[in-house]
Amino acid sequence: MKPQSSKDPKKLDALDEMIAEITIDAYGDDEQLWAFRQAFEDDVALPVDGFVIGEPVSVIAVDYDGNERRGLTAICRREDGSEHVVAASDVVFPGTSAGARLIAAYRRWLNLDPFPAEGQAPSRRKRQHKATADDLDLSKPVELVALSVKGQTIRCRLLGGDRIITLRASLIEQVVPGAIVTVMPRKQWRYAGHPYLSGEIQSTRIEVKALDWVPLRLEEMGMWDPKEHYWGEADEPIEEWAQPIIAYGPRPMFEMEQVLPGEDPDDPLNDPITRSNDLKDAGQEADAVRILMELCEADLRCLDAHAHLGNLRFDHWPQDAIRHYDVGLRLGELSLGGGFAGVLPWGFIDNRPFLRCMHGFGLCLWRLGRFDEAARVFDRMLWLNPSDNQGVRFLIDEVRAKTAWEDHEYE
Repeated sequence: MKPQSSKDPKKLDALDEMIAEITIDAYGDDEQLWAFRQAFEDDVALPVDGFVIGEPVSVIAVDYDGNERRGLTAICRREDGSEHVVAASDVVFPGTSAGARLIAAYRRWLNLDPFPAEGQAPSRRKRQHKATADDLDLSKPVELVALSVKGQTIRCRLLGGDRIITLRASLIEQVVPGAIVTVMPRKQWRYAGHPYLSGEIQSTRIEVKALDWVPLRLEEMGMWDPKEHYWGEADEPIEEWAQPIIAYGPRPMFEMEQVLPGEDPDDPLNDPITRSNDLKDAGQEADAVRILMELCEADLRCLDAHAHLGNLRFDHWPQDAIRHYDVGLRLGELSLGGGFAGVLPWGFIDNRPFLRCMHGFGLCLWRLGRFDEAARVFDRMLWLNPSDNQGVRFLIDEVRAKTAWEDHEYE
C-alpha cells in the first residue's frame, strides 16, 4: 500500500523512512501488516495509556488476525474494567511516544491522515487518565508537573507520564503551571473517583525539556530584508542597537503556532483570553485567573495564558510574575531550537504570546535588579522582532546603565 503525502514534508519524510524500515522484507499488504504488528510488539511496552474518541483507555494488546480489510486491532481496557477491540488506527497515544510514532506511520501506510489530532482544537473538557495507587511510591519523593493552581490545590500529572492527580500541600503560592514539583508524599486517596495526594513540597524547578511536550510548529513566512525595513528618516543616523541587525542581512521570517484551547473559530472575539481580560477589567480577578489556569491545564503550550498570568502578578509581585513568564518563554525557546537566527515579526499575530512572555520576563529581571540578564533578553527581542512593537529599544540603554526600576518612569 503506497502512502500518500500531506502536511509537514519533513515529518512525512521521517514517517516514510520508518515505513520503509518496518516493511523492508515484507511483500504485499498481508506481510506488511504482520511487520507493523511486530514493530508494535518490539517497540511499545504494553499496557500503555491511550485515547479512543477522546476516552482514556489502557491499550493492552495490538494484534493482526490475518484479515487484511480489518488490519491491526487494539484491545483497550476502560476505567470500569471493560475491554473492547477497536481499529488500531483509531487509538491516540501520548505526545512523542513510540506508540504515537508507530500509529502515525501505520495511518500513513493506510493512506489516512497520520496526524489527525493536529488539526483539532484541544478540548478543555477532555477526560484524562487518573493516577492509581500503583503509580506512586509513598516512601520516597515523587515528581509532578503542575498543570494548574486552584485555591489550596494543584492539578498535576506524573512526570514522565500523562496520569493526573490533585496535590494538597502548603506553600503552593510558589508553584506555577509548567513547574516540576518535588513532593514528599504523606497520604494518597480517592474522592468522587478522582485521585488526591497530600505532602510537603521540597522544591520546584522549571525544566521544559523534561515535560516531553510536542514543540510548537514554526511556519516559514518568507524573507525579512533589513534594506526594506523602515529605520527612520533618511537624514537620521541609524541607532546603535539596529546596526548589527542591518549588517547581518536578510533572514527568514516565521510564525509560531499558537495554542488556545476553547477558541471558537467562528467567533474570534470571544476567546478565553479575551474573556479573562474582560473579567480582570471588571475587577473579577479570581475568575480571570481561573480561565487562564484552565487553559494551562488543557495544554501547557498556551503561551498567552502564561503571559497573562504573569501580567496579573506583575504590578505587585514581580518575583511571582517572572515564574509565569519564564515557563512561557522556555516553551517558546524549546520550539525555536538551538541556534535560531530567524525573525518573529509582531505583525504575525501568533508570534505575540511568545513575545509577550519574553517582554514580561525582561521587565521582571529589570525590576529585580538582574540588569545583565534583562539586557540580554531585550537585545534578543530586537533581533527577533526588529520592528520593536513593544518598545524595548527605549529601555535597553537604561538597563545597560543599571538604572534602577524605581528611578525610571515606565509608561
